[in-house]
Amino acid sequence: MVFNWIIGWIIFLFIVSALKVVKEYERGVRFTLGKFTGMMSPGLRIVIPIIQSWQRVDIRVKAIDVPDQDAITRDNVSIKVNAVLYYKVADAQKAIIEVEHFNYAVSQLAQTTMRDLVGEVSLDELLSKRDSVSKRIKEIVDKATDPWGIKVESVELKHIELPEQLKRTIGKEAEAEREKRAVIIKAEGEVAAANNMAKAAKVLTGSPGALHLRTLQTLNDLSSDQSNTVVFGVPLEILRAFEGKKEKK
Repeated sequence: MVFNWIIGWIIFLFIVSALKVVKEYERGVRFTLGKFTGMMSPGLRIVIPIIQSWQRVDIRVKAIDVPDQDAITRDNVSIKVNAVLYYKVADAQKAIIEVEHFNYAVSQLAQTTMRDLVGEVSLDELLSKRDSVSKRIKEIVDKATDPWGIKVESVELKHIELPEQLKRTIGKEAEAEREKRAVIIKAEGEVAAANNMAKAAKVLTGSPGALHLRTLQTLNDLSSDQSNTVVFGVPLEILRAFEGKKEKK
């Protein structure tokens, strides 16, 4: 009786331990006596204890934070660059059989590739063409990880840390550039103002009464100002009279 009860419990535990649940976002890689014998799709699956074993593989997109890497650009500038890499397992069989710890392998490959590629571009190219550099890193890592069953979705450069001295130099350069643009804009404004004033003077000279009307308008504008300014208006005829006497002399 007791023996039968023990046998029953052993069979029950054997059956329970053989049942495995594979989730929708997972795949199972089954081995029988150490040999690959097939993939396990989502659902309830049976793995015979002792004889068979299996490994669970998450096929969702994963994000790897590529830590700061010391690199030297093509123009010999020392910088630190970090990035984030998104990838997923496209072939669970290759990811388990072809490479050990594929997460670590992808991270190390991304670090070395980023350092090598940064060394092929200048600092200006790295700062202005960050997207193209990221795309190039993605292409290299994706091609290298194809035999591992890994699909690289994207690579994004997060931060480029420059030396403090270089930051100050770039800041001075940007300030000088802004000052240059300000001087040019001011000069262009003065040229435009001078041209408009010359046109206005030409129009006023061609119309004898226009200058007098402009003078009266100016007096009217001054009268609206609440100040102690006193303005005496002198008729233009008097000025012309003095001008005529001067010409006769």
